[in-house]
Amino acid sequence: MFIDSHCHINFPELAARMPEILGKMAENKVTHALCVSVDLPDFPQVLALAEQYPHIYASVGVHPDYEDTPEPSVEQLVQLADNPRIIAIGETGLDYYRLEGDLEWQRERFRTHIKASRITRKPLIIHTRAASADTIRIMQEEGAGTDQGGVAGVMHCFTESLEVARAAMDMGFYISFSGIVTFKSAKDLQAVAMEVPLKQMLIETDSPYLAPMPHRGKMNEPGFVAHVAEYIAKLKGVSVEQVAQQTSDNFFKLFNVVR
Repeated sequence: MFIDSHCHINFPELAARMPEILGKMAENKVTHALCVSVDLPDFPQVLALAEQYPHIYASVGVHPDYEDTPEPSVEQLVQLADNPRIIAIGETGLDYYRLEGDLEWQRERFRTHIKASRITRKPLIIHTRAASADTIRIMQEEGAGTDQGGVAGVMHCFTESLEVARAAMDMGFYISFSGIVTFKSAKDLQAVAMEVPLKQMLIETDSPYLAPMPHRGKMNEPGFVAHVAEYIAKLKGVSVEQVAQQTSDNFFKLFNVVR
């Protein structure tokens, strides 16, 4: 019924509880999850989960926050993505919030991932924080969107403005909302969620981070994505079933996954 389009269940705090994590997914009607890569050294763990469990998928990529980690090449990403269990490139993008100084290496890494996406025809998972103008600019320059022959993707854990959301959607990207949208302090984001059509929306946990209400402050997990769907349904005045169905349909369409 629900799909967690972005989680990190390979991280030690969740991997140690895998039977429980998977059990709670089933209990909460979360049928599938995408385990997202953040660096190359840990990528084998991500892939192993996807190969072990048929309802878990994987991506390959290097997070923009990871400075002291092996830098991926286009060729390397293309090679690693040559596996049916790898359904996306990323997460990638730009993050100017935590890092300072010359961040050209971040922008080059982002361009590398976009090139790999265009070659493999696998969608991008994009992270952007305090860098939306450069993110959109590089997406346009590198032809990330379907409007320029790319395969688009998803703006994950979206926290930017409606203007940024519309620019991404114009390029064929989906907008994914995490538990942040349920926070009382997230009025601006809730206003964005009101305007994003369900046909261009995904839901996620980004676990083990950002647990939605009523679990805020606790360790997040894929089973909690139902709370994100419930909140969006209430926000939009539609049924939870409608949100669940549409976001699941969107997931299968975007990532070219056979049900």
